[in-house]
Amino acid sequence: MTRVLVVTLDTVAERMAGPAIRAWETASYLAAEHDVELVTFGACERTAPAFAVRRTGPAQFREEVAAADVVVLQGYLMRAFPWLRTVPQALVVDLYDPFHLESLEVTRGESEERRAASTAKAVTELTAQARRGDFFLCASEKQRDFWLGHLAAAGRVNPATYDDDPSLRRLLDVVPFGIVQDAPVSTGGALKGVVPGIGVDDHVIVWGGGVYNWFDPYTVIRAVDRVRETVPTVRLYFLGMAHPNPDVPETVAARRARALADELGLTGRHVFFNDDWVPYDRRADYLLDADIGVSAHFDHVETAFSFRTRILDYLWAGLPVVCTAGDAFGELVAAENLGRAVPPEDPDAMAAVLEELLTDHAERAVVVGNVHGAAQRFRWPVVLEPLSRFCAAPRRAADADRPLDLAAFGGEPGPLRRLREDGAAAARLLRDEGAAAVVRRVRVRLGR
Repeated sequence: MTRVLVVTLDTVAERMAGPAIRAWETASYLAAEHDVELVTFGACERTAPAFAVRRTGPAQFREEVAAADVVVLQGYLMRAFPWLRTVPQALVVDLYDPFHLESLEVTRGESEERRAASTAKAVTELTAQARRGDFFLCASEKQRDFWLGHLAAAGRVNPATYDDDPSLRRLLDVVPFGIVQDAPVSTGGALKGVVPGIGVDDHVIVWGGGVYNWFDPYTVIRAVDRVRETVPTVRLYFLGMAHPNPDVPETVAARRARALADELGLTGRHVFFNDDWVPYDRRADYLLDADIGVSAHFDHVETAFSFRTRILDYLWAGLPVVCTAGDAFGELVAAENLGRAVPPEDPDAMAAVLEELLTDHAERAVVVGNVHGAAQRFRWPVVLEPLSRFCAAPRRAADADRPLDLAAFGGEPGPLRRLREDGAAAARLLRDEGAAAVVRRVRVRLGR
């Protein structure tokens, strides 16, 4: 039995965003065969019968890594803990979220210096991960092409990794976001006849997840403004306007979406906003009360390589999908008739397909059948198979014995930086473990 440590920076609670959901479901699945622990540097309010879940800190994290055989990590961890580069454990780096591309849009409107610094931080982190990881995960074949380029630039496409596996699947494989194994079951209505302004016979379009700056809620709102002329019962419901992590502020896109709905006179009549975030275990109640799932984005590089996790919830609930063309899911929706993929920023095209899927019951039935079939391929036990195989027989990468470039991890710190870092570490240790622990750590440092 392999000891697996799954690490996230995100809030693990009743309300969870994508990174925490992925970590939670990964831990849940692997726990059937392995000794699994899930740790987070964010808030932790959930427990699980099959695996340990807890909040961690810098000192505890090192001990948790030392006790594991395999560490599955995501987010900004390698630069924060440079000692990860020398640990003997097999490191699995989850690259499903290209957060350096997100940074380009998240920081739009800030100063040039801050935007450059944010992007540089993200790229440096990802390069550090690329230098050290033993096995990498991504969310789609399109993403895999993208990340192969990053790994090649980091020197990981080399004779050792190529001779180990010319396909490089043993280095980088596809593990999409998944769907829970059990079919969704409603515990009670959540939208129709429940939300003031949404009747029991209304046609509900649901926007799953948050409203971030790379999304295009405006085209959907304008499309609903058109559709209400022919389908007066159309309703658009945004599931989450407030991120479950309180440190994430309201986005510009969320504010502008509200303003547009107000301007068109749709708020509370045809467009509705959930000012909170739907609890993870209640999302089925909302999805099963809807008729269509929608997702729209701009023609950005981030959207081209992203993997829209909210669309998987639509497949899970058997909802026809209306989305923007141009990304992996847009291609899938179009190729397998899971709904409709429309050009970016085209409210007329969006309105036409929404009206069609709300009123053409025969076509809708065909689409729903296709959706149920496609959903089977995205069940967590199916998509996690590459990671499951790795954990069953953990290994270091074929080129693990190559010399590491310290510059990729920030280089060796200078005296002043080292002094500041030691001071900060001592303060944390004093707070967490007391003066005796500080003395022990100093003795170890002096011995070195």
